[in-house]
Amino acid sequence: MTDRTDEPWLSDDERHAWMALNAMFAVLPPAIDAQLKRDSGINFFEYQILSWLSMTPDRIVRMGMLAHLAGGSLSRLSHAVTRLERQGWVTRRTTDSPEGRCVQAALTDAGMAMVVAAAPGHVREARRLIFDVLTPEQVGQLEQIGRQLVEAESPQTAACFQD
Repeated sequence: MTDRTDEPWLSDDERHAWMALNAMFAVLPPAIDAQLKRDSGINFFEYQILSWLSMTPDRIVRMGMLAHLAGGSLSRLSHAVTRLERQGWVTRRTTDSPEGRCVQAALTDAGMAMVVAAAPGHVREARRLIFDVLTPEQVGQLEQIGRQLVEAESPQTAACFQD
């Protein structure tokens, strides 16, 4: 039997912070998802896909990288891209690159229009849930903390947020 006194237990402050972070993960994503579904007919994962594609200069991203950026598996991404293709918002293309053959997702003009149409409601919800309740100093802290946490788990994703 393991001696539980050797466990790296959280301090009271760490435990409270961890509980608050877990509560945030529990309430914010469903609220954001509900707003997007209600106002735009897409879920947050689909919005993330369209949004990431819209932020690249050529509106094309390798499927593996897009899955990583959107926070889903390749399988989940593939299913979502199939739904987005049916809407005419995304296309897939196979290309050869120095790393080998790859599949890319490309945002269509209709997909770009969808992102532009969905963005105002999404921004209003982000403001309501996050930015309107934080001070400017807290927003800066949130960015710094978010970057540090992402960097610790996924430097590749963190590199996408470099200015």
